[in-house]
Amino acid sequence: MSLADLGAAIAEAAGPAVQEAFVERGQELVLRVTRQGLLPVMALLRDDPRLAFEQLMDLCGVDFPERAERFEVVYNLLSLTHNRRIRVIVATDENTPVPSLMEMWPAATWYEREAWDMYGIVFEGQTDLRRLLTDYGFEGHPLRKDFPLTGHVEVRYDETRKQVVYEPVSLTQDFRNFDFLSPWEAMTTLPGDEKVHLTREARGQIEDNSGGAR
Repeated sequence: MSLADLGAAIAEAAGPAVQEAFVERGQELVLRVTRQGLLPVMALLRDDPRLAFEQLMDLCGVDFPERAERFEVVYNLLSLTHNRRIRVIVATDENTPVPSLMEMWPAATWYEREAWDMYGIVFEGQTDLRRLLTDYGFEGHPLRKDFPLTGHVEVRYDETRKQVVYEPVSLTQDFRNFDFLSPWEAMTTLPGDEKVHLTREARGQIEDNSGGAR
C-alpha cells in the first residue's frame, strides 16, 4: 500500500477527526487532526494491527504568530511492525489546551513538559506540567517568536553575596553590523599587503630595487 493510499484509509477510518491526509516530500505521511479527535486518532494508529504505530518518537511545537491558532503540536510515530512512520499535527492557540497523551504513551510527559516550557502550550490531563529546561522562576516561553532575544532578566553568580542573582538585562555594547569577512580577508592595511595586488614581475622589480633576492 502506498503512503497516499494509507493516508486515505486512515482518514476514512477516523472520520471527521482527520482534517487532511497528505504525503510530504514524496515520503512522509502527514495527518492534520482536530483537537477533539486527537485521542481517538492516536488510539486508532496505535491499536489497529494494520497500522501498529506503537512508539511515540517525539512531540514538539511550532509557532506561527500571525495565525489565530498560532501553535502546531507535531507528533512523530513509528511502527516497528510495518517499518514506517507518520506525522500527526494538531493546531491550537495560547489558551486552548491540547489533550495529553500521557495515559497512552507515558513518555509523552517529558515532551509535553518541554512544549509547555518552550512555547506555553497547555496539555489537558497532564498532571506534571512543570518547567523542564528553564529555571524555576523563569517568566515567559523562550521559543515563542514574540519573546525578546535578550530575555527579560540575566543571571550571574555574585561573588560578594555568594549566590546566584537575577538582574534586568544589561548589554555591555550595542548590537553591531558585521561584514562576515574572515580575519584574513579583512586584514588589508598591514605593511607589505599592497604587494598582493601586484604581478609577479612587478614584485620582482620592487625586490631588485630594494636589494632583496628574487
